[in-house]
Amino acid sequence: MDKLLERMRANPHDWRIADIVAMCRSYGVDCAPPRSGSHYKIKHVGMAAILTIPAHRPIKPVYIRELVRFIDAIREIAP
Repeated sequence: MDKLLERMRANPHDWRIADIVAMCRSYGVDCAPPRSGSHYKIKHVGMAAILTIPAHRPIKPVYIRELVRFIDAIREIAP
């Protein structure tokens, strides 16, 4: 999944929610679908922050950049 992460880092445009869910799953991050509303909630036991990403297409690049930073932070705390 490092290739997917690097592709997201290089080009934060045109990603689907399925790509985000796959990324989260590969790094052990919980990606909960919306119960009510339209935002996926992304969280990890090692992080206090919860990232929210709207499920609407297209997913704006700012959310992909935030996800990449979130995954990078998780990779720093996990050995």
